[in-house]
Amino acid sequence: MSNVAAGTVWNLPNYLGELFTASQLQTPILTMAGGLNGGGYEVDNFEFPVSQTYAHETAAQPSITETASLTAPTAISYVRAQEKNTCQIHQEQISLSYAKLSTSGRLSGVATAGKAKVVTSEKDWQIMIALQKIARDFEFSIIQGAYAIASNAGVASTTRGLNAAAVVASNTIAAGTVQLTKAHIQALLKLMYDDGAVFQNPVMIVNSFQKGIISNLYGYAPTDRNVGGVNIKQIETDFGNIGVVLDSFQSTSVLTVADMAVVKIVSQPVPGKGNLFYEPLAKTGAGELGQVYGQLGLDYGPSFMHGTITGLTTS
Repeated sequence: MSNVAAGTVWNLPNYLGELFTASQLQTPILTMAGGLNGGGYEVDNFEFPVSQTYAHETAAQPSITETASLTAPTAISYVRAQEKNTCQIHQEQISLSYAKLSTSGRLSGVATAGKAKVVTSEKDWQIMIALQKIARDFEFSIIQGAYAIASNAGVASTTRGLNAAAVVASNTIAAGTVQLTKAHIQALLKLMYDDGAVFQNPVMIVNSFQKGIISNLYGYAPTDRNVGGVNIKQIETDFGNIGVVLDSFQSTSVLTVADMAVVKIVSQPVPGKGNLFYEPLAKTGAGELGQVYGQLGLDYGPSFMHGTITGLTTS
């Protein structure tokens, strides 16, 4: 079953029955951050700051005599640096012929009495699925997004995701193509803590394979004749409790620890239209032509709040 560009009566058949998709629709990190239209904040520039950082000198015990105190010590002026990210364009076109829009009563396949589930508004359904696609693409970008900033109209801006933010902070451990162990996780958490992470609301983002490994590492089955197996959703560590989030948009070979307390969704609204909207496009014939459009980015806060383990085995 391949998707098509412009929808007609003949390439978009209508069926009876419940609608399902094998494609993953869960976007847990986007949901935690407030979703496509909730939480976060708006900007009027595609480039935006995510944090200012500064560093103290190494802590030491002062040893100042009364005589020395009569003269002020050498000044220390604390330098700040700025971390930034960018919004990226999400755009999906809807193209349906008038004939298709007016032929919702024509059914293909098996049409059994009593099975009344049918798409009655092709336009509304296609817009809904386009929004699902944007949510899936943005979830992928939040986790695996690679940063690029536009320098002219022909260059795309792409938002930096959590995995790349960990690289900025050098909070990443290369596993070297071995299976995940408790030692890897402990080493990552120590690295993050030593780099300044405070673990306010940390979550561990993993794909299905690494989720199974974590349950094997930290789980113990209850003693019961009728119940077996484990599903680890939170890990108690030396640095606090860390939730475990199963996310199909995470790389199979990567484990990410992200502090959701500092993660926000950023949108750049179009004046008079909003953050994520549908609008008709200029007609060129007998059809409904429109687009879903939005400009979204990730504010991940200070990069030292996040970390990754990379290069894990995936089988």
